[in-house]
Amino acid sequence: MEGKEGLTEMGAPSGKIRLGISACLLGQPVRYDGGHKLDRFIVDTLGKYVEFVPVCPEVECGLPVPREAMRLVGDPHNPRLVTVRSGIDHTERMLAFARRRVVELEKEDLCGFIFKSDSPSSGMERVKVYTPQGMPSKTGVGMFARVFMEHFPLLPVEEEGRLHDPKLRETFIEAIFTLKRWRECVAQGESAAALVDFHTRHKLFLMAHSPRHLREMGQLVAKVRELPLAEVYERYQRLLLEAVRLKTTIKKNTNVLHHLMGYFKKELTADEKQELLEIIGHYHAGLLPLIVPVTLINHYVRKYRQPYLLTQYYLNPHPLELQLRNHA
Repeated sequence: MEGKEGLTEMGAPSGKIRLGISACLLGQPVRYDGGHKLDRFIVDTLGKYVEFVPVCPEVECGLPVPREAMRLVGDPHNPRLVTVRSGIDHTERMLAFARRRVVELEKEDLCGFIFKSDSPSSGMERVKVYTPQGMPSKTGVGMFARVFMEHFPLLPVEEEGRLHDPKLRETFIEAIFTLKRWRECVAQGESAAALVDFHTRHKLFLMAHSPRHLREMGQLVAKVRELPLAEVYERYQRLLLEAVRLKTTIKKNTNVLHHLMGYFKKELTADEKQELLEIIGHYHAGLLPLIVPVTLINHYVRKYRQPYLLTQYYLNPHPLELQLRNHA
């Protein structure tokens, strides 16, 4: 199915998603000890849909491989980056690099970034910060990661360790696929009709993430011909990226599933309605993964050719091969 956002099939962008990543996660031997932290899910599974833009802050700022290990020291909100044994302070060197690099990354059309957990340069959260007496607390943010997130405050970001959590993985990947679709929509030209079409296709998807954001976005789209188009697009993008950062929940998904069922009031037989209600109930009770009711509803969408639901990204937000809805 070819949609207006340039999709070859529902859920799959026409071009690969560009994603920033800590270079060691791709298997590049850039760590302080000359090793790497190759992540097979990222490279082998997600890599089918992603074009990676690798960054190693420590090597790119001029430090060698191998090198003395470093750590964050001092104020968690404004720490110093110091070598462990010799006490050499690389703070200004790293900050100068980071500020330059994020400006360069503006040209890369990134839809997100995957950071290396626990890294004093690239950890996204809970990085160890040491007191002058050598006592650690997991209260810091890697120096490059902090600059990146401040420069791109709405861009989806995650750590490789957190991506092993099924819900966090689903949320992050849905966010980068949605941003890619939005970018493709914008690239085809800003217009009131294009915005209405994009919003219509994502209504149920947004309902599962944040009903509040869906209401605000709907109100904004309703005024698209009353306000400057550039302003509407800017505000819509901010709300979109805020919404997709919020996790779906069993409660919100169940609400959407019942909403979907309402489109088949006249088509489903009594047995089909009962079966679907039972499966939705089992999902709500945590006995079945989301993919089960969604697959059945997709079957009815095709069987009865429900035109509105054929365009809904909630039913196909990303490729099935990623298996993001298979966890109970």
